[in-house]
Amino acid sequence: MGEATIAQRLVEAVRSDFPDHQPGTRPVHTVGIGVSGTFMASEVAGQFCIAAPFRAAQMPVLVRFSNGSGSPVEHDGWSDVRGMATRFLPGDGAAMDMLAMTLPEFFTPNVDAFLQFTKAAMPQSVERESPWRKLIDMLRLELPLPDPEPGETMNGSAGMMAYANRHGFAGEAVFRAGMIGAPVSYARATYHAVHCFIVTGADGVRRPVRFSWQPVSGVRTTDPTAPAIDRYLHEELRARLAQGSAQFMLMMSVGEGGDALNDPTRPWPAKRTRVAMGMLSLAQVVADQLADCERVGFNPCRLLPGIAVSDDPILRARRDAYEYSQRERGATPCPFAGG
Repeated sequence: MGEATIAQRLVEAVRSDFPDHQPGTRPVHTVGIGVSGTFMASEVAGQFCIAAPFRAAQMPVLVRFSNGSGSPVEHDGWSDVRGMATRFLPGDGAAMDMLAMTLPEFFTPNVDAFLQFTKAAMPQSVERESPWRKLIDMLRLELPLPDPEPGETMNGSAGMMAYANRHGFAGEAVFRAGMIGAPVSYARATYHAVHCFIVTGADGVRRPVRFSWQPVSGVRTTDPTAPAIDRYLHEELRARLAQGSAQFMLMMSVGEGGDALNDPTRPWPAKRTRVAMGMLSLAQVVADQLADCERVGFNPCRLLPGIAVSDDPILRARRDAYEYSQRERGATPCPFAGG
């Protein structure tokens, strides 16, 4: 056997953080549900980006919502990062994917650091920290451990916190992940594409941007003092769509000089220009979840003319890691052309 590729190492490293991970499933964001709908570009979207989704009056979409864990168990009520993978379908076999999560920043700025981070995040026995221990952590300017969920005996929080306390770039994402809570609905959370992309406008100007999905119904999490419920997000989404559509506004932040264009751990200032690029309306849960959701291979680097990847090393590494994972589990391959 030859030396493992970076893609293989990344997939195996992520998977190793979940001892009960099931072969043939996604290494993370394992539990998900697919829904279909349409995307309608705003009147100004095409001025900022000439990619097909922003020039068409209306376009079909497929969306997969998911929990962040690589475990097959649906702990919907646990504090966890959630995912939203969107595929735009302009027709003629073309497609564009946008992968987003409820964290606005990533954990590491490059591949080597991420491999170290996954080692630090290996599950270990966990128990609730005392108030005094939390106070001591804060006095030391260290992140206190989040309380374990009811019935949770092992997690990677201690290792992640220790890593973040040694590596400042991980602090923002680790702290947010520990405090993120559980949404009352997949349709009541904000999702961030995290990475910088380069869009070409109608004027030919190329601009660095970041995307996020804002729920029209507003953001709402569950009551942290109430008992956690294991399974409710899929049923809630089915019931919500049976009564009407769930809508998200796609927002695009335009970067300026000095902004981090290749480091997903560094946030951009809130005062950056934000453009409403369009409205996503989700109509129904797809009938065949296996064929039209679980076997679909999303990839953040599957793009269309008018939008391109930045020099972000994590974004570029994700392309090959997702390809490797998709081949391993027999998903529909990504039809990339060329390098």
